[in-house]
Amino acid sequence: MNRKTALALALAGACAAPLILAFTPTAAVAAQDASQSQPAGVLSLNAQSSMDVPQDTVHITLFYEQEAKDPATLTTALNQHADAALQKAKGVTGVTAHTGSFSIGPSNNRDGRISAWRGRTEVVLESHDFAAASKLAGQMAPGMQVGDVQFSLSPEAQRAAEQKLTGQAIATFRQQASSAAQAFGYGSYSIREVNVGRNGGISPRPMMMSVRAMSSDNAQSAPVPIEGGTTTVTVSVSGSVQMK
Repeated sequence: MNRKTALALALAGACAAPLILAFTPTAAVAAQDASQSQPAGVLSLNAQSSMDVPQDTVHITLFYEQEAKDPATLTTALNQHADAALQKAKGVTGVTAHTGSFSIGPSNNRDGRISAWRGRTEVVLESHDFAAASKLAGQMAPGMQVGDVQFSLSPEAQRAAEQKLTGQAIATFRQQASSAAQAFGYGSYSIREVNVGRNGGISPRPMMMSVRAMSSDNAQSAPVPIEGGTTTVTVSVSGSVQMK
């Protein structure tokens, strides 16, 4: 048998063999995956519970300003006033004090040269006892004047409010899930995922004080008039349930 005859027989055998083609139903597989990733009867829900909580912490900023010919003398004077205020605050039960901002800068004359140095030091009083902090701030005048007053919610009060609100928000979430399942014709539901979020509420609001009024002779020992507001604490519960 020559080469031509062998090649002809091989081609004839190949043509006689059955032809097998592989076919993958891409569209059907994609539709099946989509149905599995997005099961029927899944409902997304969001519930919130809020309450206004009285602000229980007061922050009173006291300041002292002075001018001097050189920064060294000015620094010494500012530190003396701040130290005196801190020492006085240590004797008051329920009130804590710490230093605030401290700044020194030059004052220029018409020729652009430094004519003097002006500085400012601050001491911040913090307390849950508004009356004690108010009385102490008034007693520090005129050596230290009131710059501003802020109120905030203590971490303890915020945690207590969040614990109460968390239970309420979860109960609301479950009630929404039960009502929705019945409305859609399902008998019950199961929770697929859930998230609990907390919002600390509004930031402390400043109450600006009149420096002139606080530095007058009649106000040297008078308590600073202060009154706190409220902070809105919110807890949200969001997630999805499987109705069945």
